[in-house]
Amino acid sequence: MPTLPIVRPTPLPFRRSLFSTLAVGTLMLAGCGGGGSSSGPAFFPVATGTPPAVAPAPAADPDPAAPAGRWTVGDLHIHTIQSDDTQQISTLDQVLAKAFDQFGLDWAALSDHLRLSSYDNAGNKLATQIPFSEGMAKYQVPRIKALQASGKYADKTIFAAFEWDMPSHDHGNVGILTDNPMSDAALKAASQFEYLFTNRDPALFPAADVAAWGPKAGTGYNTHAETMAAIAWLKKNYPDTSYLQVNHPSRNPGKYTIAQLREMNDLAPNIVFSLEGMVGNQMEPDRGGYNSAYIPANLPSRTYGGVDYLVAKLGGTWDALLSEGRRIWNVADSDYHFTVSQGQYSSGYAPGEYAKNHLWGDVKDPKSLLAAMRSGKLFAVNGGLIDALDFKVQSAKASGEMGSEVAARTGEDLKITIRFKSPERNNFEYQLGSGIFANVKPVVDHIDLIAGDVTGPELPGTPGYSRDTNPSTRVLKRFTRSDWKLDADGYFAVSYTVKAGNNQYFRLRGTNLGTDVPNETAGGEPLFDAQTTGTDNVARFNAINARNYSDLWFYSNPVFVKVAAQ
Repeated sequence: MPTLPIVRPTPLPFRRSLFSTLAVGTLMLAGCGGGGSSSGPAFFPVATGTPPAVAPAPAADPDPAAPAGRWTVGDLHIHTIQSDDTQQISTLDQVLAKAFDQFGLDWAALSDHLRLSSYDNAGNKLATQIPFSEGMAKYQVPRIKALQASGKYADKTIFAAFEWDMPSHDHGNVGILTDNPMSDAALKAASQFEYLFTNRDPALFPAADVAAWGPKAGTGYNTHAETMAAIAWLKKNYPDTSYLQVNHPSRNPGKYTIAQLREMNDLAPNIVFSLEGMVGNQMEPDRGGYNSAYIPANLPSRTYGGVDYLVAKLGGTWDALLSEGRRIWNVADSDYHFTVSQGQYSSGYAPGEYAKNHLWGDVKDPKSLLAAMRSGKLFAVNGGLIDALDFKVQSAKASGEMGSEVAARTGEDLKITIRFKSPERNNFEYQLGSGIFANVKPVVDHIDLIAGDVTGPELPGTPGYSRDTNPSTRVLKRFTRSDWKLDADGYFAVSYTVKAGNNQYFRLRGTNLGTDVPNETAGGEPLFDAQTTGTDNVARFNAINARNYSDLWFYSNPVFVKVAAQ
């Protein structure tokens, strides 16, 4: 059978209708609290004028044994002008202003490319290119420290990491905090990593450091073994104060097998524990920058509702990893480079504008942020679909939230509680870049409670180590506005009871879309995102922006249940 292209055009007539409706302020779509199961994207108009404050995050569990902390919001993948592919749009100061002053983040990890850099933090062209680790030490970190010392962003958590071209794979964010993040020791560690695990010329580094560090760790820097060597180096030298996050994993076909992801996590589970499932670069015509040929073979290299296939596919790679009980979490990032450039290119939203990680923990500095990320009490969301989520599984003697494990006995009741809020408006602009918000209140159409069995770890060398599905994964229950009620705290709340059976996990996903929206969903499952094209640049930018805000999702991290026999 011949292989045929399966490109679906973006349904622009709907987008244009949305634009015109918003423009005259008469948008009348599904109301607050949810929509019908076959409806299109749900919006709710709110009054114009000064935007209302963001709804407060869920209150801490009143249980005195609950860990201390608070809900914070942040982004782990942000570029500045020191990355040469940013079109020289945003200086460090401008990026921080977007993240914190404009879009209200609590924390941010800068992650410029670990490549040769041509600019300083203010956008001044350097006489010669330098390794980014040098630019981090000379320009980026001193400026961050100076701003915070002056009182600017003193209450924010900011640190410098980098995005590494992983040999034979795609990109990974690497943070090396050491005992004192952004200290001289931490900066030297970044320089050593760049020397050892990239193809930088040794002559670009101080001779004394090269002598102390010894020979470079690779040759072609194009093998999985070289990636594993770098992870082993992080584990040996910074076992508790470093991380490696796998970015946009399915963007380019064939860059990872699940066996390789298992190897990375097996080697250093405290370091390799997160997947950027809700990818950045959402303003690209190929959503997320997933621009491989639109043929059936590349369906696993598409985004689905703006979410990487590894996470979006029910019972797919993420579920296969969770079925082993692996603590591997999903995150959402901006991957910010620029939004539009030269009137013809578009890339992504600013930090905090579209993608947000809502993280619970005692976050006060980079090290406590890393500890909170490892704990996994996090939900990731695009387009402000929700801004608060309380997801709990309770057995007879214990309760657990995202990232935790609950003990139960076979056959006992498990009470699952879901409480959520949406903000009064999201950041949808019309026209893009105008600064004029359309005052659209996002509305959740439905939330899926997803369950999967935990069958234990797969062993290297066995067929199961290459298993990239979890056949037990299913939508256990789909909740709509007919199920949830508004509680006294202003949350929409619903509970559900199941019998404890096998060891298992529960996770959530939610959307503003109905279950069967043409070109968007089928049977409740997201469909792949088609390319948005057009020769009129401004019209294309606005169509991409409308595409993104019409198709919103959130994903929670799982709660595990460990079952003991009666």
